[in-house]
Amino acid sequence: MQKTSGQAGMDHRYNADLSSSLAAAEHRFVTRNPNSQAQAMKAAQSMPGGNTRTVLHYSPFPLTIASAKRAELTDIDGHHYADFLGEYTAGLYGHSNPVLENVITQAVSAGVVLGGPNRFEAGFSALLCARFPSLERVRFCNSGTEANLFAISTARMVTKRERVLVFQGAYHGGVFYFGQHKPPINAPFPYVMASYNDIAGTSALIDKHAGELAAIVVEPMMGSAGAIPASREFLLALRSKATEHGIVLIFDEVMTSRLSPGGLQEKLDIIPDMTSLGKYLGGGMTFGAFGGRQYLMRRFNPFEQDAVPHAGTFNNNVLSMAAGLTGLRDIYTADAAAALNSRGDRLKDRLNALIAKQDAPMQVTGTGSILGIHFQREPILRPEDSWPRDKAAEARLSGLQKLLHLDLLEAGYYMARRGFMSLSLPIADSHCDGLADALDEFLSVRGPLLR
Repeated sequence: MQKTSGQAGMDHRYNADLSSSLAAAEHRFVTRNPNSQAQAMKAAQSMPGGNTRTVLHYSPFPLTIASAKRAELTDIDGHHYADFLGEYTAGLYGHSNPVLENVITQAVSAGVVLGGPNRFEAGFSALLCARFPSLERVRFCNSGTEANLFAISTARMVTKRERVLVFQGAYHGGVFYFGQHKPPINAPFPYVMASYNDIAGTSALIDKHAGELAAIVVEPMMGSAGAIPASREFLLALRSKATEHGIVLIFDEVMTSRLSPGGLQEKLDIIPDMTSLGKYLGGGMTFGAFGGRQYLMRRFNPFEQDAVPHAGTFNNNVLSMAAGLTGLRDIYTADAAAALNSRGDRLKDRLNALIAKQDAPMQVTGTGSILGIHFQREPILRPEDSWPRDKAAEARLSGLQKLLHLDLLEAGYYMARRGFMSLSLPIADSHCDGLADALDEFLSVRGPLLR
């Protein structure tokens, strides 16, 4: 990756203390990005905080992206970045993939908002059912949030039970967030809260609430919570308890479906009753899907006497159907999935080796092409393991995350401020080499602050 104009080495880094280092890094960021700053101020005149998607906000202001090609971004101030964010896993195909560009252009030329079934959706649904073992039938929607909403609602409808078991720290969409500071806009279902990877505690909760539990919702690897894999034994215990008590086991594979050709359910050979999907599966277009066993999904069959409606103007929008089908069939093949996730595993091992060499209190977690950087040595088996214990610890963690983010941006590497990364297919060895060098420099220069 070509260095940006501000990447001049270590001599400009100020490390007397975290506060001073942050102030200096932020000053350089503001100085280098006047156009993004002006754009953020303009946006604030019509959107709260200049923002319409909270995850893209960071202080002092987010970079405005002008263009992107393959695995690289260009902001409106002319700086170039290797894209290790991958649009939070939705950008698996990279930017401006020519195969997807072609099929989207053809779909637009043939007409959009058709008001009827189109020529892509039957083939796409059949391909999804063939790829993901739990899908006997599937329906489309517009986001992972919608997919989880409909999956949960389906479980409650079929079981005639009310409660939903979820896990501390989980994120299942814009109204299903269960982090350390839970938002007041969550969907108002009656939840039972368990601890991820805790077999004994979760099993006891399931037994206690069995008669009123409609669903267990779980990511087989937590994505937004920090790229934290579930143990196979934990997921097997959930599968066993769900079967024992007639509870619908829902795997949220909105992110993790990319981690093998058939998602983590295939890789781990643990089949849920329902699966929610989204992100990259739309080929870069808006997308969500939910599906599962026939006895659950038959209620959406309009020919059934007890059918229920499932509406959505853009559920089968022609762009998502065309791009999704083409991407999954022609680009993200089994071989491509294996190669991408092997690259991610190698990068994780490489970054962790650098951290160990520098004896830094950090670690990289994750599986395959989804990774998370954490500022602690202790093992992270569940989100609570990485939650700050008090306000001072929370402020320090936030400061370290901000410093790493700003330093990597200055070096030309784009990721989430919280340390989340997802690789895209166009990511090359040269991008990974550059990221490793940038992290190594961060560890060397900022080492006194980390320790």
